[in-house]
Amino acid sequence: MGSLSPRTHLDWLEAEAIYVLREIAAECARPVLLFSGGKDSAVLLKLAEKAFRPGKFPFPLMHIDTGHNYPEVIEFRDRRAAELGERLIVRSVEDSIARGTVVLRHEQDSRNGAQAVTLLEAIEEFGFDACIGGARRDEEKARAKERFVSFRDSFGQWDPKAQRPELWHLFNTRVHAGENLRAFPISNWTELDVWQYILRENIELPSIYYSHAREIVRRNGLLVPNTHLTPPKEGETTEIIQVRFRTVGDISCTCPVESLAANPADIIAETALATLTERGATRMDDQVSEASMEHRKRQGYF
Repeated sequence: MGSLSPRTHLDWLEAEAIYVLREIAAECARPVLLFSGGKDSAVLLKLAEKAFRPGKFPFPLMHIDTGHNYPEVIEFRDRRAAELGERLIVRSVEDSIARGTVVLRHEQDSRNGAQAVTLLEAIEEFGFDACIGGARRDEEKARAKERFVSFRDSFGQWDPKAQRPELWHLFNTRVHAGENLRAFPISNWTELDVWQYILRENIELPSIYYSHAREIVRRNGLLVPNTHLTPPKEGETTEIIQVRFRTVGDISCTCPVESLAANPADIIAETALATLTERGATRMDDQVSEASMEHRKRQGYF
C-alpha cells in the first residue's frame, strides 16, 4: 500500500479554521460572516464553502461600508456574493452619519474607526450573537491579544483581561441578551499563509491586490494615492508608479506599496522578505497613537 502524503501546514490551518466556523455555526443562534471583499475575507469565504457546501451557508454575509471604499473591492464583493447565491447585508457609515450616531470632525476624515458604531447598530438591528471575521494575530499587537472567540459586552466593548479560556479548542459561546461574540477562524494564519492558500486554492481577488500603475505622493514614508479624499498637499509632487495593496480599507487611510508582483507567486516571494506588517506599512491611521487598534476595539471596532 502506498503511503499517504503528509499534511502541510496549510492543511492544518485550513482544518482548524473550518472547525471554528462549524463550531460557531452550531453553537450560536444568529451568526454572521463579515465580508468586505478584501483578501482575508475572500479566504474566509473559501473556507466557508469547504465547511458547508453543497448546502447554503448557515449565516448571511455582511459588510459595514464606509462609503470611502475602493470601487474595485465593492464590485468584487457584490459579484462574489451573487455568484455564491448568498445573502449580503450592507450597512453604511453614511446612514449612521445621517442619523447623527456618527459625527466626524471633517468630511474627509477616515471612517475606519466609525465603522464600530455602524457595526453595533447592525448587530442590534438583526440580533446577531456572533460576527465571524478574517482578522489575524500577526496583523497588529492588539489583534494578537484576541482568542478565536472574543466576548463583547452589551456595549460592544472588548476587555483583553476578561477573555474566556479555550482549552482543547472548546469555546464558551454563551451570551446574554445584548452581548455578542467575535470569531476569528484564521487567527493563527500569517500574511504569507494567506497568500500561499490563495495560490493553492486559486482564489480570485480584487485587481488592486496585484501590481498596477497608480498616481501617488510620498508622505511620511507612505505612498499616498492621489484621490478626491487624499489629494496632494501644498508642495507635494505626484508621480505614477507600479504599486499593489497589501491590505485594503478606507481610501482615506490605506496606502499601497511599490511592487511589480502581478500574481500570488510573485507576492509570496515579496512577502517572505517583508520587514513590516501589512498595517504598519500601509495604514495612515495606525500611525496615530490615539487611533490605536486596541482603543478602537474597546469601543466596539471589529
